[in-house]
Amino acid sequence: MKLLATATALCLALASSSALAFEPTEKDAIAMAERGAAVIKAKGKAEMMKKINAKDPDFVQGELYVDMRDIKTGIVLAHPYNPSIVGKDLTDVPDANGKKYRREIIELAAAKGKGWVDYQYKNPTSGKIEPKTTYILRVDDVVLEAGIYKK
Repeated sequence: MKLLATATALCLALASSSALAFEPTEKDAIAMAERGAAVIKAKGKAEMMKKINAKDPDFVQGELYVDMRDIKTGIVLAHPYNPSIVGKDLTDVPDANGKKYRREIIELAAAKGKGWVDYQYKNPTSGKIEPKTTYILRVDDVVLEAGIYKK
């Protein structure tokens, strides 16, 4: 009986530690955006949009995913979890706290080419509005966005 309890405890410990290991980090978000930039440079924007919309596992991993917007118009070009916003300019639509974070994303991308923006957004795995930080990376005339939810 003691062996069974020990084995069960070990399994639970391993399961909980491996669950923690899959929490995406800022490094993961940067790496995912950079993979997207490589696809755009090698194969073009249309190919990257296809990969995002198809939920390609290189660009969609649970709550960590890449979406893409046009830097000039603010129009969402691809989004794996919210296809209803594709083709729309939501630049001045605020988050739950009233922050116009999409405007900030576009301005940061235009000024610096990359960086981080914080805001509130619906987590696709929990279904709740949660604090999020997103790495943005300008590639030509588009912005790739890969964010992590703050726990």
